[in-house]
Amino acid sequence: MKVLEVILNVIWLIFCGIWMAIAYAVAGIICFILIITIPFGIAAFRIAGFVIWPFGRTTVERSDAGAPSCVGNVIWMVFAGWWLALAHIATSIPLFLSIIGIPFGWANLKMIPISLMPLGREVVSTDERFGWG
Repeated sequence: MKVLEVILNVIWLIFCGIWMAIAYAVAGIICFILIITIPFGIAAFRIAGFVIWPFGRTTVERSDAGAPSCVGNVIWMVFAGWWLALAHIATSIPLFLSIIGIPFGWANLKMIPISLMPLGREVVSTDERFGWG
């Protein structure tokens, strides 16, 4: 299964992963420049790492996430999340136009929730998520 994950990740990287990772990195850099939004920048870079190589990994809610994460997610959604979600939609449309791209377009749409609300989530291996590793 690991070989399949690598193949899927390489195809993903070429067709949409690099572009989406750049979008998250730009959002992260802007957040770091503004200093008070550094926690958002950290979340943006964490998502960029996930978006560039997503197959074999997933996101889960952190058990220690509370009200600050909720408030932070609302702020994130207003200032950055909505345009990153739109970028996922725009990237998925051309992928859906070919048979081979359909699974990648669907994977792109599955990333919209984390693009809208990244705080209080962490990226884990699918093996860890399901207790296989």
